[in-house]
Amino acid sequence: MKLKIAIQGIKGSNHHQVAKEYFGDDIDLVECMSFDNLIDRLLDGTADKGVMAIENSIAGSIIPNYALVYHNNLHIIGEHYLNIHHNLMVLNGCEIKDIEEVRSHPMALLQCKDFFRDYPHIKLVEDVDTAETAKSIHEHGWSTIGAIAPEVAADLYDLNILAREIQTIKNNATRFIIVKTKNKELPKNEINKASLRFVTSHKRGSLAAVLNVMSDCYLNLTKIQSLPIIETPWKYAFFVDVTFEEYEHFDKAKSLLHIMAEDFKILGEYKNARI
Repeated sequence: MKLKIAIQGIKGSNHHQVAKEYFGDDIDLVECMSFDNLIDRLLDGTADKGVMAIENSIAGSIIPNYALVYHNNLHIIGEHYLNIHHNLMVLNGCEIKDIEEVRSHPMALLQCKDFFRDYPHIKLVEDVDTAETAKSIHEHGWSTIGAIAPEVAADLYDLNILAREIQTIKNNATRFIIVKTKNKELPKNEINKASLRFVTSHKRGSLAAVLNVMSDCYLNLTKIQSLPIIETPWKYAFFVDVTFEEYEHFDKAKSLLHIMAEDFKILGEYKNARI
């Protein structure tokens, strides 16, 4: 039976590309128009696993997704890095002078803003997904609308790429996490990265003490992100990624952090994709 993989967006999106690269082509896609919808499909069993963007090298963290993973008791079982390539695509036969507006995900529009300064006649319009606009152009025959999307969307929806790599910063990558409702899948000897969530007290040096424990246990802090605890104003939770060479080092750190930090939770133990 094929794995059912939930993605944010549709075929031709960056999430689709990650699903293909991580799981291979022999999968059934569960297309979701929002991350909340993606979570629902995991929780109701429609999908076995999900692919979620978590941070971009230019725009930073997608903060709400940290909270979604935590509040829905999901487990991070893997990660994948994807180089992002933005391309301007239109209906076959159209030229850039014909285009009145370009639609795409807000992040894609932001990352390609400089390109469109040379085309002041084009209106930039936010859409829910990069590939969604490409599909709509194909289905409705829109001759005055362009899309910013990955190259695979042009192939899927028979569109012509007018301009390639139109993002302002060419070295643009997004980190995606692979999530499911059950715990880790790898044996301990293959695990060398973990995602954690904890709360510290308001006492001076409490966060520093936690970070010192990580350092003393030979953990390398690769990410730290704070997020307000809505139920408790002015109190913050910390989401942290750490890498390590020996699982035993992480095991020791876990036992200490359970004692030192409030609401300590392991969001996932998995393999570092950057090695």
